[in-house]
Amino acid sequence: QVQLVESGGGLVQAGGSLRLSCAASGSIFSINAMGWFRQAPGKQRELVADINTYNGRANYARFVEGRFTISRDNAKNTLNLQMNSLKPEDTAVYYCTASNYIGTWDQGRDYWGQGTQVTVSS
Repeated sequence: QVQLVESGGGLVQAGGSLRLSCAASGSIFSINAMGWFRQAPGKQRELVADINTYNGRANYARFVEGRFTISRDNAKNTLNLQMNSLKPEDTAVYYCTASNYIGTWDQGRDYWGQGTQVTVSS
């Protein structure tokens, strides 16, 4: 089992920045990929960015490219998401996720944090 705890959400004005962190514990040796998803009210959960924990290769959704940066601190077992130039449409609950698999995400199979609220005011 893997436990994930997010932190760093909050309220920010449009154009501002936030940094989310996710602390991982448990059987982290089995993890091959980690990522961030988000879910806005009335919308489906969507991938924001993910990263291969072995080679560090990152993948971003088009709507955050150039604004968000995902990174992993292996020594601290944390996953970070630096969010710059935030827009009101970035408002959502952001979830940290970890998987034993690479290339696919499954809400029922993978590990998920409890989520952290990000609110961007206009």
